[in-house]
Amino acid sequence: MDSLIATFLSLLLSETGDRTQLLAAALALRFSNNRAVIAGFGLASLTNCLLSAFAGSFVDEWISQDPVRLFNGLAYFLAGIAMLAWRRNLDLLTRWKTGPFLTAFLGLFILQFGDKGQFIIGANAAMAGDWIFPAIGGWLGTIAAVLPAIILKDKLAKLLPLKRIRIGAGLLFCAFGLLQALRAWHFI
Repeated sequence: MDSLIATFLSLLLSETGDRTQLLAAALALRFSNNRAVIAGFGLASLTNCLLSAFAGSFVDEWISQDPVRLFNGLAYFLAGIAMLAWRRNLDLLTRWKTGPFLTAFLGLFILQFGDKGQFIIGANAAMAGDWIFPAIGGWLGTIAAVLPAIILKDKLAKLLPLKRIRIGAGLLFCAFGLLQALRAWHFI
């Protein structure tokens, strides 16, 4: 259960102000059917979260606890660096001729595949020794970050200090990742 909460909070923070949230707002502005956009994002995110957590659960079976902790630390540290780093412009999928559900599903699936959130989910699944709670936590965290963007669209940036949240969370992730790495190497 701890892995559910940790993964939920991690994905909520890592997706706030990120490209996933921006794509959700852009697609909600483009299509008038918010339900189809939400359904597409929800299914794509669930698929990615299940894949990540399931893969991460195998890591726990193959290696001992210290390398798993190091993997966890690296996932968080690199996620923090990614949150602090410059990001290239987001393709808003305006040339896609698919409907709202398929555009949201494929767009988010491709965008999230191999992204920092997947590594956090996989690392938390490896630490927890199971995959279901990190998968659920990651999915709920992503949905909790994306729903306000779909509902509020361009107003979200006016209501929340997205850049500050992103920088603060990035620094927090870097610190936690370093702490986990130092614990894995038995320095603390």
